[in-house]
Amino acid sequence: MAEVSILDSVPYLLMAPSKRIWVDYDDEADVLYISFYKPQKANDSVMEDNVVYHYRDGKLVGITVLRASEMYHSDEGH
Repeated sequence: MAEVSILDSVPYLLMAPSKRIWVDYDDEADVLYISFYKPQKANDSVMEDNVVYHYRDGKLVGITVLRASEMYHSDEGH
């Protein structure tokens, strides 16, 4: 059930670096964008696997998840 999966994220959302979170998904590109600040104004980025972490002066301001649907489908069996 999708509702249960979304609710599983609540503890992580409460630990986010800001109280407001913007989430956008581009289904054509299969990219999920998560922003903790608008505008992000990132001045550094680090890529690990399919995830890009965006930083401004050492503070996490956003996350970009490439091939996001593949990550979701890989978790379905768990």
